[in-house]
Amino acid sequence: MDDVTARLEALERRVRLLEGEAQVRRVLGRYMFLCDAPLAEPHLSHEDRAGALGALFTADAVWEGVGAAHGAKFGRHVGPAAIARHLRQFFEARDPEQVFNTHYLCSEQIFAQEDTAEGRWVQFQPWIFDDGTTMLRSSRLQVRFRLTEAGWKISHYRTENLFVADLPPDWAQTRIARSVLFASM
Repeated sequence: MDDVTARLEALERRVRLLEGEAQVRRVLGRYMFLCDAPLAEPHLSHEDRAGALGALFTADAVWEGVGAAHGAKFGRHVGPAAIARHLRQFFEARDPEQVFNTHYLCSEQIFAQEDTAEGRWVQFQPWIFDDGTTMLRSSRLQVRFRLTEAGWKISHYRTENLFVADLPPDWAQTRIARSVLFASM
């Protein structure tokens, strides 16, 4: 193999790794987007939303809360159907009902290989319920991905509670009740 061919192959490998990083970032972004409330795709039923979330996972995927707080609260779920059932409970009617929840990710670290990747993030989520109660959640995420025939998917999702804090009443001076962002697209 000549030097030019070797350099081209190395460049192609680097491009594949960067593309993998971009794809896993999009998969996790889609996951968070589908978990937000109100959902920015209001045409999706709860069942369709749960199905879209489940479709982001490999057939043998694991979703789990770890540590004392998240382990006890969220448990461990294996396979897309079980994960979708678990996630669906967050957007079904409850008392109090969650009317606002947005996921903010920071401190991103992605380590990509040819067909696997691992990402680590810190997540913040302000929550508002219909009874006026509010909270701010922060979690650390460790997410593994695998390249499948259908593209990059989540193979192992782990979330660990960092803190939960009450927010003051009326901290959000305005908030949307229904998203219209994609309604006309």
